Amino acid sequence: MSDGNAAVAEEAEQRRIINRLKRLEGQIRGLQTMIESQKDCEAILTQIMAAKSALNQVGMHIIGHSMKRCLIDDDSKSKDELIDEAIAVFLKYSACIK
Repeated sequence: MSDGNAAVAEEAEQRRIINRLKRLEGQIRGLQTMIESQKDCEAILTQIMAAKSALNQVGMHIIGHSMKRCLIDDDSKSKDELIDEAIAVFLKYSACIK
């Protein structure tokens, strides 16, 4: 992939992530409204779980994208070093989403 195509792909990926975060922001505002309106506890908790899941998905998406980019573009380290670093980041993130 040429540098121009890579930059366009990177910008498109960034827009996708920002759009996901904006949807999540809307979910959080909806939660605030639900609480202010004294909605049913179970309904509020269901929306909290949905928002948490959406945020986790954004994090996993970013990890996946970063792993691909680092494994393809980083020539300063061996493939084994890059894979070890990618696994370490994934494990660190996945430990916090349980």
